[in-house]
Amino acid sequence: MTQKTALNILKTGANVFLTGEPGSGKTYVVNDYVDYLRRAGIETAITASTGIAATHIGGMTIHSWSGIGIKKKLTKYDLEKIATSEYLVKRIRRTKVLIIDEVSMISADTLTMVEAVCREVKGVSAPFGGLQVVLVGDFFQLPPIVDRQEPAPTDLFLELETIEQPTSHFSFSSPVWSRAGLIVCYLTEQHRQADRQFSAVLSAIRSETVGVLEQEIVASRLVTPNTVPTEATKLFSHNLNVDQINLDKLNKISGSVRIFTMKSEGREALVITLKKSCLSPERLELKIGARVMFTKNNQRLGFVNGTLGEVIGFAKLSGRPIVKTKDGRRIEVESMAWPVEENGRALAQISQLPLRLAWAITIHKSQGMSLDEAVMDLSQVFEFGQGYVALSRVRSLAGLHLLGWNQKAFAVHPQVLSIDRNFCQQSVVGEETFTKMPMVDLQKMQRNFILASGGQWPVKNEADEKSRPVINHQRIKKNKIDTLDETLALWRQDQTLKQIAQKRKLAESTIFSHLERLVLQNQLKPAELKRLPSPVLTKALPKIQTVFKELKTRNLLPVFEKMGGAYSYDDLRIARLLLED
Repeated sequence: MTQKTALNILKTGANVFLTGEPGSGKTYVVNDYVDYLRRAGIETAITASTGIAATHIGGMTIHSWSGIGIKKKLTKYDLEKIATSEYLVKRIRRTKVLIIDEVSMISADTLTMVEAVCREVKGVSAPFGGLQVVLVGDFFQLPPIVDRQEPAPTDLFLELETIEQPTSHFSFSSPVWSRAGLIVCYLTEQHRQADRQFSAVLSAIRSETVGVLEQEIVASRLVTPNTVPTEATKLFSHNLNVDQINLDKLNKISGSVRIFTMKSEGREALVITLKKSCLSPERLELKIGARVMFTKNNQRLGFVNGTLGEVIGFAKLSGRPIVKTKDGRRIEVESMAWPVEENGRALAQISQLPLRLAWAITIHKSQGMSLDEAVMDLSQVFEFGQGYVALSRVRSLAGLHLLGWNQKAFAVHPQVLSIDRNFCQQSVVGEETFTKMPMVDLQKMQRNFILASGGQWPVKNEADEKSRPVINHQRIKKNKIDTLDETLALWRQDQTLKQIAQKRKLAESTIFSHLERLVLQNQLKPAELKRLPSPVLTKALPKIQTVFKELKTRNLLPVFEKMGGAYSYDDLRIARLLLED
């Protein structure tokens, strides 16, 4: 789905799950929609699962907004207490649209609690108390942190007859997910990775179809510690020593240090939360020659969150650092604000230079960044999504420098893999429904939502929206739906895998990945793939498929190991693709 279609759906007031691969423009669409709502005078709550994510979008955590805080369960007493809190009641009742970013890091229990609070405070039995809810995120990225040692007791959880106990820790497993009637908007344009070969590798990780070719591509980026590019940021899976590495590097630079201290104002509790979540440190030490990274977006000045540079001096009058970016731009860096806003008013705010030392950073803190170049060691990756997040930060294969990896780096959570197929299918259905709708009917739905929410119609300065510059960094000429359609058309012309790859000037593995995605989206039937060239189709296909069924898995590694490596990963991929559910 394109960004334009997703935005049109959001404007109707429908509940939406906005998803897509890293770099597909989820944040851009959210920002566009928030601007639209503000121009219409609609009260919008902008929240996120974590403090870091909240600072990226200028909002607060969903835990703070809803009043649930760090609670793992919500009793009747807790719910009544929230519903009698004057400022929480005023906040929630005033809100018409609730946006929750990085929903992949919200547990099912948390989403269930938030929904219960909205219904209780609003006094409306509809899901989320009748709010338009927009859930944003990608479940292939970092999962929620849950306490597996102390699960919430079923007899205490919410203690409400209307709430069921989730069966999984992912938010999509919460019963309120299905009750909300979310329309899935799966963005398919790519604005970060212009490198098609690299994009194919990332797509293979998402579909758990990483084969020999993909591993060879990744292996081609292996480096040794003594050949690591000195200017590239290093990503680590653990927080240990990241700050120490940056400090050691800074101390090795000769010259005097300049110190820039964060300023704050507003509610103390919110200020503390902002300081913990901000990627710029409270005390920033810089020297000429320091390696730095921008921590905010400012298209006018030419930097985004993740832009790398080097301090080349300090302005004589203001004392501000002058940073030279990799593309040669020189930026005198001014202090910027991270506010928590509500109803157009700042409740709290911190101000600091939008910079941090950038010799090293954790994978967790890199989520949401776009890097030209990075060095990473994925041999210590310990959870699903961690390796994928790290790899997808980089814009191209040439900017990737790997010290090593383990099998977990390419692992996809089986629940996520399964639900993503459904999300793809639901998005296709939603897109067809809305694109076929007459424009007059679509505009009527959008108008009715604005008026029902107490907003102004027509929305002010709507023409500005069309001329607004795209904030993403790179744009591929064809989006993913286009490229899939092109492969589908050629396949149905009875062309072989090799012929399509030659005609489209792509790797055969990329074309095969297209066919897999087309099957997942129900645009191709497995029977249409019988002419894929592989010896397993004539002799070993039933044998391999039997192993898949016996192991009750669609993962390649267990089958590969069970069969003693007798068949290649590519052969197993074909067998899995033709496997009847």
